[in-house]
Amino acid sequence: MNALEQLAATIDARRGADPESSWTAKLLSQGPEKCAEKFGEEAIEAIIAAAKGDRAELTAEAADVLYHLLVMLASRDVSLQHVLSELDRRAGTSGLEEKASRPQR
Repeated sequence: MNALEQLAATIDARRGADPESSWTAKLLSQGPEKCAEKFGEEAIEAIIAAAKGDRAELTAEAADVLYHLLVMLASRDVSLQHVLSELDRRAGTSGLEEKASRPQR
């Protein structure tokens, strides 16, 4: 099991935990909208770190982004495996082709 899979498993295990004892449980208890908001905040912090060229800060912020992405996914019952399966489905297809095959919104 890699670090991302371990993190996803930990998040899943914390679903029913006391929100006073777990940041993950606290986020999940606040609902999907709050989880999405936190993900957005962390993504912005990663963008700022990337723009500044601060490699160490970007690394730390990227870890926060991945964590909050997994929490947001969990809040909507989307597993890491679902996302990995979608990536597998797209493997070997150019990004331009994949994007063109999506339904127009």
